[in-house]
Amino acid sequence: RRWHMSLGTFFRDYVYIPLGGSRCKWPRMVLNTFVVWALTGLWHGASWNFVLWGLLFAGLLLLEKWVLPLDKIPGILRRVYVLFAVCMSFVLFNAVDMTQAVGDFAGLFGFNGLPVVSTETVYYLKSYGILFLIGFVAATPFVRDSLANLSGRETAGKILAVLEPLAMAAILLLCTAYLVDGSFNPFLYFRF
Repeated sequence: RRWHMSLGTFFRDYVYIPLGGSRCKWPRMVLNTFVVWALTGLWHGASWNFVLWGLLFAGLLLLEKWVLPLDKIPGILRRVYVLFAVCMSFVLFNAVDMTQAVGDFAGLFGFNGLPVVSTETVYYLKSYGILFLIGFVAATPFVRDSLANLSGRETAGKILAVLEPLAMAAILLLCTAYLVDGSFNPFLYFRF
């Protein structure tokens, strides 16, 4: 049996459980959760925005555990909630400092004198519209269900066996083309 360690298992085994984990009274468990996620944020970088990024996820986990369990929310709203939360966390994670994070959040919602729709918005919608459409369709169960239905048929299953690798290669080429076309964007962790 192979043994491996991920960031999550490290924090669970060496921080969360030694602090008492969830086998303690709820105020202590809340504290344990916030400590682990604050340390997870610090692991990503020595800046307040990373700590707040971790604390944001701690808050979301506790909210989902006690206030609004995700299994009680309809599927489409769950997806919207998760995508919104993750995208907002990326803004916080990407910021150089808290001033930039606040400015970026304000700009996202039309504050700071930035319009919600501008010529840049139209440009990006035209440039990435096809990817948005593909992502929207791929995020629904339509593609999965259709492929499962078709693969059950003998002729369609053989055709899909040939088309699937071709489709994956086309997606790889499309993603590579968009990456090459993009402007210079150094890897996030090079900021250290």
